Amino acid sequence: MNLHLSKCTNSDLDRLLSISRKTFIDAFENHNNPDDFKAYMETAFSREQILRELTNPQMSFYLVYSEDETIAYFKLNEDEAQRDIKDENAMELERIYVKSEFQRNKIGHFMLNNIKRIAVGKNKSYLWLGVWQKNGKAIRFYEKNGFIKFGKHPYYIGTDKQMDWLMKLNLINLEK
Repeated sequence: MNLHLSKCTNSDLDRLLSISRKTFIDAFENHNNPDDFKAYMETAFSREQILRELTNPQMSFYLVYSEDETIAYFKLNEDEAQRDIKDENAMELERIYVKSEFQRNKIGHFMLNNIKRIAVGKNKSYLWLGVWQKNGKAIRFYEKNGFIKFGKHPYYIGTDKQMDWLMKLNLINLEK
């Protein structure tokens, strides 16, 4: 599979909206109350919200392609855009999703390697993320790639309070 990635610009809004919505629905719709899930989707993945995030200089989206098909994406937050930790030496990996039909093809590893390269290139000391405590598959992926649990925080899908584990990866001594 010939993979490449591209940093999103405003012209990628429709493509980003499409993959963001599809991958989140595929991953979590069946695990949530339909009303709470719908309310969350209407807010978090609205055109206006994604455009606000896309134009925020402290947030970056990247699309991953196989040939010309968009198959995955990730979102990085820096400085004040980070949700829990506002450390200038850190970068938050807020979202990392692969279309279900492309999972198990090492695309997550491809993205994570590029994310580390981006963070190290910006002189970040560590990456951190929040992952739903019930998402064992994602937790195993992060642990296999060196992330360790260091805390937790609540995460709301509509009115449903869920718990995310906070995990981080030390980037010191990684080559640029």
